[in-house]
Amino acid sequence: MPAIPPQPGASPAPAGPSGSPPAVPARRTAWAEGVDRLRTAATTEPGRLRIIGAVLALLVVAFGAVTTWEMSERSAAADDVLHRSQPLSRDAADIYRSLADANTAASSGFLAGGQEPAGVVERYERDIRTASEKLATAATNSGSDPASAAAVAKLNKLLPEYTGLIERARANNRQGLPLGGAYLRYANDKMQTMLDAAEQLYKEENERLRADYDDATPYPWAAIGIGVLALAALVWAQRRNYHRTNRVFNHGLVAATAASAVVLLWLLVGHTMARAGLDDSYDHGVRSLNVLNDARIASLKARGNENLTLVSRGAETREVGGVPKDKFDVEYQSQMEQLGGAEGGTGLLGTAASLADDAAGRQPVAEAIKNVKDWKNRHQAARAADDSGDYETALEKVIGTKDQEPTDESFDQVDDALKTALDHEQTEFEAAAEHGRNAMTGLPVGAAVLAVLGAAAAVLGIGRRLSEYR
Repeated sequence: MPAIPPQPGASPAPAGPSGSPPAVPARRTAWAEGVDRLRTAATTEPGRLRIIGAVLALLVVAFGAVTTWEMSERSAAADDVLHRSQPLSRDAADIYRSLADANTAASSGFLAGGQEPAGVVERYERDIRTASEKLATAATNSGSDPASAAAVAKLNKLLPEYTGLIERARANNRQGLPLGGAYLRYANDKMQTMLDAAEQLYKEENERLRADYDDATPYPWAAIGIGVLALAALVWAQRRNYHRTNRVFNHGLVAATAASAVVLLWLLVGHTMARAGLDDSYDHGVRSLNVLNDARIASLKARGNENLTLVSRGAETREVGGVPKDKFDVEYQSQMEQLGGAEGGTGLLGTAASLADDAAGRQPVAEAIKNVKDWKNRHQAARAADDSGDYETALEKVIGTKDQEPTDESFDQVDDALKTALDHEQTEFEAAAEHGRNAMTGLPVGAAVLAVLGAAAAVLGIGRRLSEYR
């Protein structure tokens, strides 16, 4: 093949080794060429300004995006505290209380004889109905939590078994058969198993509530860090502009700085207020509610055991210090100790009094402490009569009329005082939690809007400087 003559003016290509065709240089990648162009542009002032504008816009947008993301999560968690996890925790406590109260009402009705008082029967049926309704709600909201679901399933299985035993106890009691007392004790054993499951459900819901608090209260450090970095970059850009042009202000950069400063200030103040409200709702709401719920349940269990002491009449005993004592009276003493302590001012009620932060919260707790003392004194009189063989007098002192100052009256007064305290603390919790949630209202959306406006202002401010080079 004839050789192609070289074109006029063209430099001869270097020959390869041994006369081979010349080597073709490798084509550079697009990334390498882009880096070269960027490096070349950075050597000129317009190029530097374009880079500065892009970085400023990116930082401001990133600040807004991270703020929106973090505060959306915290706002959702605060809303869950107020409208999901705390109500579920309250429902779990109501399940426990309703079951314990139903057991107390059943034993009170049994002691009254074959013709149970209508009020006692109505109270028992209301408690069973409340527990059933709350269990249906808990089953719907247990979701993917296996422990809560297992506790709810166990309670749903045992509840009809318990009510069946109560009906058998009632039927035998109406006929005056002693077998009724045995059925009532079997029902009480079944209830203790149910209360263990209800306590497990209560603990699981409290852990869910604590997890929502943990999601809502941490400071958004990522957003704060990026915000400080964006503000520092904007201040540096304006200082650089002043030194190069002797112009004090660049309107676009000033607007971007103002928008970023507003978002950062809003973020710091809003979240600090939200955190304070949520912490207050936990310290002076949730903690008080937990202690008061425990106190109310302890009083219900104590009342049930007080009744069962008369039902069993020494059929079940437990050794205490080597001495056999009535099992149910031993448990009554333990629960009263847990409730009010030896002097009535310690234990759960003492803790509740120390957590109450206003007179409206302290007054019902003080009334409960006073009534617990009266209850203990009346119980001692009832036990003295029973131990001396006067069962009828002991029975009157436990379930008799108010003229006889029975322990039943003291229990009702304790229960009413604790209910009043619970209602007050629930109101305190809702007010503080709502204040905390509202402090974050609008922050996610506002941060996003201001970030977009700030980025646009930064780009316009740099564009104003670029126009001077055209």
